[in-house]
Amino acid sequence: MKLLRRGLFALTLTLLFQTQLFAEYLYKDEVVHNPKFTEEVETLGSALYKKTGISLRLMMLKELPKNVTMYEYEKKILEQFSEPTVVLTFSEMNSQVDIEANDESLYKYFDKKQVLSPVTSYVQAFMMAAFYAKSWDDFVSIMSNTGGTILPLLGGKAKKGMIADKYSAAMFNGYLDIAQQIAKAKGVKLGHGFDSDANQTSLFYVRVLFYGFILYGIVMLFKRRIYKMRHKNEHYKKW
Repeated sequence: MKLLRRGLFALTLTLLFQTQLFAEYLYKDEVVHNPKFTEEVETLGSALYKKTGISLRLMMLKELPKNVTMYEYEKKILEQFSEPTVVLTFSEMNSQVDIEANDESLYKYFDKKQVLSPVTSYVQAFMMAAFYAKSWDDFVSIMSNTGGTILPLLGGKAKKGMIADKYSAAMFNGYLDIAQQIAKAKGVKLGHGFDSDANQTSLFYVRVLFYGFILYGIVMLFKRRIYKMRHKNEHYKKW
């Protein structure tokens, strides 16, 4: 009986150790719970750390603790690591995404503003600036902030039952973008197929969808104006 208990205890410790080891770079996951997603993050995070000495950790939170900001939460987590560490954090209920590092020098290896941009291209930025900018400063700010690899995907609609897949796709896209930028800055290759620009494919479809809506809006606007011009007299008679 004692032998059985010892065996179960040893097995439990082994499983716990393996789980903690396996979830080193997907530091917290309260949202997705997908083994394939975990495996991809761990493979990429491990490759990046081995090649650069920089640890990139992803946190998928359901909700931030009460009365705690995203920045405060991230800084508290970062205090636990002695090695150079960057954390990419997503909070579902708070609708927030952020990137922080435990050393200011790490920010030179990736463009935080670009990764977190809500738009993917200059054309999309121009259209958003034209519609939403309230001043010239707003216009310039929107135009100078492009190339986002997370928010454009998070902003897309997900089919019923596919919301977790949307979250995982968007966050891994951003995670990969940061890893690739760090690797490029360090002059190394990540391997495992992570050095290509395949992650930009999904953003291509986001652009196509966005421009499709813009084009549709322009066409409808012209059709409406043409209709008004052709029925100008009738319009005035009604009023």
